[in-house]
Amino acid sequence: MLRLVSKKVIGLASQEGSALSASRPVQVLPRMYHERVIDHYDKPRNVGSLDKNDPTVGTGLVGAPACGDVMKLQIKVDEVTGKIVDARFKTFGCGSAIASSSVASEWVKGKQLEEVVTIKNTEIAKYLSLPPVKLHCSMLAEDAIKAAVKDYEAKRAKSNGSATAAPAAKAAEA
Repeated sequence: MLRLVSKKVIGLASQEGSALSASRPVQVLPRMYHERVIDHYDKPRNVGSLDKNDPTVGTGLVGAPACGDVMKLQIKVDEVTGKIVDARFKTFGCGSAIASSSVASEWVKGKQLEEVVTIKNTEIAKYLSLPPVKLHCSMLAEDAIKAAVKDYEAKRAKSNGSATAAPAAKAAEA
């Protein structure tokens, strides 16, 4: 029964449903990505790595077990101004995950730590016009930003021996 219904839905069964008909071809509609996704996938910005042992570099490594996407985002922070001066990413995943990483790496540059942890996945998804099935890609980007800031703050607190890094870390957890 299910096989017959499936064949009717895709147009392979005849009007009576008893025999296959080759007269009605199957029409497969292409899935279209927004031009921004294609642009960031074809020409990703800030691909690469920073020295993870550098005390001014924070590394966020996140993954989505359901789809297999893995995202590493690194930020380099100017310790005097507290601004992110550089960002790099490496992503193993679909085009939407790569585009989300690329956008995130662009958006964090030149911003204060407290500011970047307020970047939401919904903003990235809206900018890239991601469909609902790809929202997890923008969630990974948001999580990677927060993880990178948290890593930087932990390094800074460890090297200073104090909790001077608490404001951005608290904002990242919110």
